[in-house]
Order: sequence, then structure tokens, then C-alpha cells
Amino acid sequence: MPLRQYVYFALFSQRVSADEMTSQLGIAPDEVSVRGSRITEPKAIPVSHSWKVVCRDPDLCVDEQIARILDRLQPHTARIAELAGQLAIDDGGAVLQVVRYFNDSDDESPSHPDAPNLFGWHLGRDVLDFLAAVGAELDVDEYDMTPSDDTI
Repeated sequence: MPLRQYVYFALFSQRVSADEMTSQLGIAPDEVSVRGSRITEPKAIPVSHSWKVVCRDPDLCVDEQIARILDRLQPHTARIAELAGQLAIDDGGAVLQVVRYFNDSDDESPSHPDAPNLFGWHLGRDVLDFLAAVGAELDVDEYDMTPSDDTI
């Protein structure tokens, strides 16, 4: 079954911009979002500013993608926790996001016999400790991209 997946850690806020987050953390993000940059009325999309560190390496399982992100962030845990706490006061915060697309026809995952098994994954104590320390949520989105057989 074709599988495409990626993981990111994000800080988000409706008031604090990604540039301000970068300034407070002293860490450059891989990606940012600007609140309302796509649509402003009747509801802002995206709904918040976000600062993201991302791993999209197709040859890694989720555990390994998370490990790559945490390798970059764990030395800055105290600053991330402080900022995430400030953001949480105004409905912002932190999230570790896992996104997986099954049966994706645009799949770029390896298909050779020695390809790694990307389906199973777990969170080790170090990941759980980091998420708890910074007050982050874990959000996992999984999508079945199998074409539908709608014949009606």
C-alpha cells in the first residue's frame, strides 16, 4: 500500500507572528504560516500564525521523522516551553503533528523489496517527556486516498 507521510512541530497563535516567535526562540523555522493570508472574511484562513520545524523524508518511519525534529528542538526545550506557555494564554500553543496519506497515487515512498516498513510507529519516553515539558498536543491525521468507486 503506498504511503506518504510527514511530521512537524508547530507553535501557533492568533496574535503572535512567526517572526516574533523566531525572535523569541532564536531558532529559524522550516515553514511559517501567516494568519488570514489566504482568506480574511468571514473567517481567517489559516486561523493562526504558525512556526514549524518539519521532516518530510520519505524513507523514514514516523518515529525517525520525530527523532529528527526533536534532535533540533530538545536543546531549546526551556525556551520553547516558555513561549508555548505564553501562546497558550491566548488560545495558542504547541503541537506535534503527524500526517499520513494511504493509497496516495502521487506516492513517492520506496517500493523496492528492501524498503523500510513505514506503517508501525511509537512514541518513546524522550518524545513524551519533550511534549509534556513544552505543553504540546499530539495530533495524528490519516487519510485514505483510495479513489472512490462512486457509480451512482
